[in-house]
Amino acid sequence: MTFLNPLLLLGLAAAAIPLIIHLFNFRRPRKIDFSSLEFLKELQKSTMQRVRIKQLLLLLLRTLAIACLVLTFARPTLMSNLVGGLGSQASSSIVLVVDNSRSMQMRDAQGAYYDQAKEVADALIGQMKAGDEIYLLPISGDVSSINNDVAYSMPHLAREAVQDLSISPHPGSISDAWAKSVRLLDEATNLNKEIYVISDFQQTALVDSTIDGASETYRTYLLPIGTRDHANVAVTDVDILSRIIEVGQPIRMEATLVNHGEDVISGYVASVFLEGERVAQATVDLEPGIPTKATFVVTPQQRGWLTGVVQIEEDAFTSDNIRHFTLNVPEQRQLLIVRGEGQESSFVELALSTSLTRGRVGFELETIDEKDLPVKRLGTYNTVILIGPRDLSSGEIASLSEYVEEGGGILFFPGEAGQAEDYNAFFTELGGGEFTGFSGAWLERQSIASFGRIELEHPLFEGVFEQQSGFREQIRVENPSLYYVMNYSPGNGNEQTLIQLSTRFPFLQEIRYGQGSAFVLAVAPDTRWSDLPQRGLFIPLLYRCMYYLSSTEAIAGEELIVGLPNDLRISGIAEADRLQLVAPDGEEIVPEQRSLFGASLIELDASFELPGVYDVQNGEALLRKVAMNLDNRESDLSTYDPDEAKEFMEGYTDGPVRTLDLASTGGATRVLEELQQEKTGMELWNVFLLLALIFLVIEMLVARQWRPEAVPA
Repeated sequence: MTFLNPLLLLGLAAAAIPLIIHLFNFRRPRKIDFSSLEFLKELQKSTMQRVRIKQLLLLLLRTLAIACLVLTFARPTLMSNLVGGLGSQASSSIVLVVDNSRSMQMRDAQGAYYDQAKEVADALIGQMKAGDEIYLLPISGDVSSINNDVAYSMPHLAREAVQDLSISPHPGSISDAWAKSVRLLDEATNLNKEIYVISDFQQTALVDSTIDGASETYRTYLLPIGTRDHANVAVTDVDILSRIIEVGQPIRMEATLVNHGEDVISGYVASVFLEGERVAQATVDLEPGIPTKATFVVTPQQRGWLTGVVQIEEDAFTSDNIRHFTLNVPEQRQLLIVRGEGQESSFVELALSTSLTRGRVGFELETIDEKDLPVKRLGTYNTVILIGPRDLSSGEIASLSEYVEEGGGILFFPGEAGQAEDYNAFFTELGGGEFTGFSGAWLERQSIASFGRIELEHPLFEGVFEQQSGFREQIRVENPSLYYVMNYSPGNGNEQTLIQLSTRFPFLQEIRYGQGSAFVLAVAPDTRWSDLPQRGLFIPLLYRCMYYLSSTEAIAGEELIVGLPNDLRISGIAEADRLQLVAPDGEEIVPEQRSLFGASLIELDASFELPGVYDVQNGEALLRKVAMNLDNRESDLSTYDPDEAKEFMEGYTDGPVRTLDLASTGGATRVLEELQQEKTGMELWNVFLLLALIFLVIEMLVARQWRPEAVPA
């Protein structure tokens, strides 16, 4: 026997009230004169016996009446298979946890897993009786926010809800869905409270729950779907290795492949498609469970934002056979030249001008004096070139460092009149070293240093220097004459010396800060410092610096995961501009956004479910392409067997957990027949209410017949 309202059993303490009244109800006897003392004693003895019997009878009746009333409100219920023929089935509150993750697309001899799961859910709904209620809870997505709090009391409505469920691209968690089920049943009032989990029990879906309060005594039934183990190969990541992206320039990229099987796969083929055309292919050998890199060389033939995919061979699980990516070959690189007072900028302006490049390189220049720097919105430029600033205010330093941190690039040339404390404040803000003075004599054309070590592995120098006879030691470098050089001492931050002078000071230093980088050169682009502006090395080195620094923010567009909240930062956006996303199917979406320093932050919620490439637009202008891919956790199709799944779920609950093997017990019909017997029970509150009324009636009759006895004088 169990009680639906067990807390009301505390009311049984009220049954002690008649006893307390009885113990304290001592009445003083009346004084009666007797002729004989012996006669008095005999009369007292016989009278008190009758009084005690009647008092005890009334006490018993009142106590039983109160106890039965309390038990009536506590709703006692008899739970046993033996009462199946004596009473009706007790009402049930049921949660159907249905696996709608992508792994349920797989098939076995009985058909698609998801179709089988719907059939089982439909059969369970068919067993509903009057007073039953069913909650439907899919596992895929953020179960804490899904609107499943409405219980279905009509079978046809519950069936319609099951049929409306579809495979979701969101990651699924059986553990979180089960814990959500507990919260739903906490609010239910029916006698039977049960959770049914219908799933293939993929291992990645059974993880530790993030929802507290999951240990309850509700009965849990596990209904495994599927009888076949599936091997699978997935594309889990795509990386653009090259930092310098330009039309006609080879770009190195790699894709990560994972073999979620037990056998080695040799000669597996992966392909790269760019703008719908196959542009590269690679063959790799895949060891079980070990991520393997496939490397490609791709040469873009047009400018702008390009859409691409890495595609592998077809298998049974198709949703992870392609991975989307985007590639940005800028139409124009917006460059800002900040010219210090009295500094020479003509060599830089000429080298980057369209007249010299004849349109082959997309640089758009703007030159300002140093005094105009504070009013510029740096976020609209890909690279800022500082040529010999005389001094930098604290506000300018903060603005420049924030620009780099958010993904911008800075090329810094020193000036002979620059303030050491300002330079050092700027370098320190970027996490770099310090300026320690100059080497050489100003305006004396005597070379004081030459190139020493060059970091040839850095992407900046790819293809710049000519390598002879295949030996790295035999690099032919055009060595400029250096007359006046800034001495820079590297710090302990995130920086690297790309070209070192024979004096051990850097000639070209990279300081990486946040998402961007700053290059520090030891000489200005002025023939009074060196003859570098007149050397053939100057233009290609300057171009490479511009390519590299302008690519720190968007070589490739961001890669996001569908079904997960994401933030997307877009530079150069006015506060009043409202951005929209165009989905792969053409749907236009206006997301939440807020303004940042020289940029806008787009906040994407978990409602984005369609994988593919999204266009970020400001009106009709395309700002960026963003790839959205499926979560990798679904690619591992390994499942728990029924006993392992049962053991895992028993770690969450103090209640019973049963595995209902549909294949070995004769199918869903036989399983449901057994469940019907388990749920049979009979509520006894009406019996106890009747007993309470009977006891009260008897007590009233006994009390009415009883009169205090007295002995006549």
